[in-house]
Amino acid sequence: MSAFHLFKLSLLLSLLPNSIIPNSQKSTGLFPPTCSRIECPTYDLIQAGNGYEIRRYNSTVWISTSPIQDISLVDATRDAFLQLFDYIQGKNEYQEHIEMTAPVITQVSPSDGPFCESSFVVSFYVPKKNQANPPPAKGLHVQNGACIRSSETIQWFRV
Repeated sequence: MSAFHLFKLSLLLSLLPNSIIPNSQKSTGLFPPTCSRIECPTYDLIQAGNGYEIRRYNSTVWISTSPIQDISLVDATRDAFLQLFDYIQGKNEYQEHIEMTAPVITQVSPSDGPFCESSFVVSFYVPKKNQANPPPAKGLHVQNGACIRSSETIQWFRV
């Protein structure tokens, strides 16, 4: 059971379509279709299945929320996404507006039981323009791509 507690599930919360890439198709430097409209990091596709992908993102910088303790994935990710939305709208130390990117990833550290609070950290990919010096903001911290696990399991959602 302790191995289960260490497991972190990452969810893709963006405007990406519900496309499936066959398990046998492995590639490097992929961009989802949405990335023709907004900036995304490149990644290597490790495995794909029915509604999920396991990706290895290339070295990038992300802005992440502090862990949010909640029972509800929906409530925690909504609250965290609003913090990140304020950040890109200029509520940061540089008062700089930042372009929206994809994906927005939620890392979940599951609780001990069904009615206990889990820990949620939501991360926003920082655009290339801001990678060298991302604006700091209260309650958010910068993470190197190495901290956003080397392999993420991505669940696709239609918004």
